[in-house]
Amino acid sequence: MKAISVLGSTGSIGTQTLQIAEEFPEQFKVVALTAGKNLKLLVEQIKQHNPEVVSVADESDIKELQERLSQSNLEGQKLQPPQIIGGAKGLDIAASWENADLVVTGIVGCAGLLPTLAAIKAGKDIALANKETLIAAGPVVLPELKRSGSRLLPADSEHSAIFQCLQGTPWAENAILSTGVPTPGLRNIQLTASGGAFRDWSIDQLKNATVEDATSHPNWSMGRKITVDSATLMNKGLEVIEAHYLFGLSYDHIEIVIHPQSIIHSMIELADSSVLAQMGWPDMKLPLLYAMSWPNRIQTDWKRLNLPEIGKLTFEKPDTVKYPCMELAFAAGRFGGTMPAVLNAANEQAVALFLEEKINFINIPRVIETACEKHKNDFKDEPQLNDVILVDNWARKIVRETVERNSDQFAVVPKTQ
Repeated sequence: MKAISVLGSTGSIGTQTLQIAEEFPEQFKVVALTAGKNLKLLVEQIKQHNPEVVSVADESDIKELQERLSQSNLEGQKLQPPQIIGGAKGLDIAASWENADLVVTGIVGCAGLLPTLAAIKAGKDIALANKETLIAAGPVVLPELKRSGSRLLPADSEHSAIFQCLQGTPWAENAILSTGVPTPGLRNIQLTASGGAFRDWSIDQLKNATVEDATSHPNWSMGRKITVDSATLMNKGLEVIEAHYLFGLSYDHIEIVIHPQSIIHSMIELADSSVLAQMGWPDMKLPLLYAMSWPNRIQTDWKRLNLPEIGKLTFEKPDTVKYPCMELAFAAGRFGGTMPAVLNAANEQAVALFLEEKINFINIPRVIETACEKHKNDFKDEPQLNDVILVDNWARKIVRETVERNSDQFAVVPKTQ
């Protein structure tokens, strides 16, 4: 049985992780949870999983959570009340909890970086669902992994697919124990992309895209931010940077392929030209389960893949004019240093402004590019953690200021009805 700490337990990744733990109670025990403001759901999760420690993002919520738990009759259910902590310190404590074997990082955005680093420093294995950890701070995280011996197990569908394909090669251990080092025999990576909410839209139609349009994904059920990233294809660009750090390939050997059916989750090409693909229904629980159970596989009664039912699988090259965020990500990755951190922070802020209906969808890449261009004057090639935090804050500020100063240049966003 693996003892698990779940960071971001009330979010999309966290709730699916806990569903897996409920389905396989003989395999997983939840010992730590962290959450934001959804205290109602958190109380239910505590009652279901009886963790040893629980951390809330805002320390002022500790008292309310304790009151809610006292009213939920834990003792009557013969459950031991957990230790309740809060704030950034509490998050780090839960992430590095002594009894945890594996930490599932389900916190969205750069907010997940510091607790993930705390878990790595404590020598915990990481089921990595927070891609920003490597994108923003790859040069900081890789040395910490080597020092602590922690292992990064990809928990998002694309990188899990690559990792699963590598299990059939002699170099499987290298892909997890020597993160950042080129994986021997691996020639190319092909990351598949659904094309997002706007895969069938023209460029002209994108000018009138609403928040409701952008957050309606045709294949996957995800949070609002990542669904918008899928619509811009920035999610795929960020995954390119993450793949670079995870598997050590140069950007010239990482490709993006549009695959509308989302059945093949990614492919690898080996030295002898063999191509291996990992397939499955589009369900985030599959890569989560593999990260949680590795190196074993757990038998499930989940719906089995039926290729005749699908009928056909199609592929096409992505349109770089329609999806400029991809090229921005490749450029930032090749630039290296602090540039990916700026790209990531600028994207988070731009998406937030779009979700607040303050900028148009097509202006998301414009403000990101502005931030990246301005950062070239203060770029650092070998950043420390503090450098990453500073440029992250700077990029968010620049995006906000750019939009405020040039509000007349940004089209009025069609309001979601």
